[in-house]
Amino acid sequence: MSFTRRKFLNTAALSSLALAAPNLWLPGAQAATSLKVDSPIKVGLLFSLTGSLAVPEEDSTLVMQYAIDEINAAGGVKGMPIEPVIVDAKSDFKVYSAKTKEMILRDKVISIFGCYTSASRKAILPTVMQQDNLLFYPTCYEGAECTQNCIGTGPLANQHSFDLIPFMVDNFGPKVFFVGSNYVWPKESNKNAKVWLERSGGELLGEEYIPLGSSEFGPVIEKIRAAKPDFIFSTVVGASDIAFHRQFKQAGLKVDKMPIASLTTGEIETAAMGAEYGAGHFLSAPYFQTIETATNEKFVDGFLSSPYGKNGYTHYNMEETYLSAYVFKNALEKAIDMHGVADVTPRKIRDAAAGIRVEADVSPEGLVWIDGDNFNTWLKPKIGQCQADGSFKVIKEAAEHVAPDPFSIYPDAGTCTADGLLGLDGKLKVDLI
Repeated sequence: MSFTRRKFLNTAALSSLALAAPNLWLPGAQAATSLKVDSPIKVGLLFSLTGSLAVPEEDSTLVMQYAIDEINAAGGVKGMPIEPVIVDAKSDFKVYSAKTKEMILRDKVISIFGCYTSASRKAILPTVMQQDNLLFYPTCYEGAECTQNCIGTGPLANQHSFDLIPFMVDNFGPKVFFVGSNYVWPKESNKNAKVWLERSGGELLGEEYIPLGSSEFGPVIEKIRAAKPDFIFSTVVGASDIAFHRQFKQAGLKVDKMPIASLTTGEIETAAMGAEYGAGHFLSAPYFQTIETATNEKFVDGFLSSPYGKNGYTHYNMEETYLSAYVFKNALEKAIDMHGVADVTPRKIRDAAAGIRVEADVSPEGLVWIDGDNFNTWLKPKIGQCQADGSFKVIKEAAEHVAPDPFSIYPDAGTCTADGLLGLDGKLKVDLI
């Protein structure tokens, strides 16, 4: 296929699409969010177009616009077009929170698609839950949540590092050094990774966290050099991830001696840092641009030739965002069939999403579906190695779909159900974040 060796471009200058509006938050107020026949369906796109998180998040805004155009061109949802309300969260957790209130109360969006970090997700979920709205969170996260107002289309830890850690131990050796950005997702992900590492007979030599957005890795790299691990496990994100890979190579560390195994470093980060800095390293993800299926070829060629494909590549985070648009479409159609247009609410869309499938003729990564209990996604984990041109070669893929398990290392917490976390004592906890 022609796209398997498409030249990757450096990330273009990021545009700002911020909306200026007063803070409309009223304590106790709840937006009357519902649909009207023959009126546009408003949804919020809450991603960062500027700041340290713009590298992965700008493409989420772009691919959502592409998916919405695609859905609307095919007749929309029951004949109603989707209308995006686009916001720049500016890589600022306060902005994420304020704009969430604004979109729900002022713009009357029926769902929000947004966030890349768990810190931003946790910043907006209290508002989403209070307003009984719905968040589509379209990227990997650590789990350990059970809310009734969130649908996840990215991998959980048991679908992400579960395969990557033993793969690296088996192929490179048992000694590992953890490096992550300093917030909840890397720390919680590393708790999971430690469990998989112990089961694989591995040894943790060190664990360091860098402030989110930081570009200074000199002291960490010196600790890595002294420890001499067989590989590095990275949960560094955004612009920091680019700096880390560049400084790794500039410090003279060798990819064949201690490769970086990442949960975040995909085609977009590699294009931004330069292919020579990514080559040889590994990524665990459900999607890579080089997946050789007719559906993915159509997606890649269609997106890159559209006005939204200006950055020149596709990657796992944007593909998971693309999937969320179709989960929303399919669930909304089901909710309308069940309740009628005027009685559809965000919560009814969420309930209708249980078991919703995005078939292989639509999903670039292949068939996926939403779990009816925890509302995360069944998918097939994959491991790719970065090539000299910045593309990724898939070197391992799960034989079967893997169920999402948000409490995989916390069995005593109970089980996430559609109505809340059911504890071992039989008690139900709702909206657990």
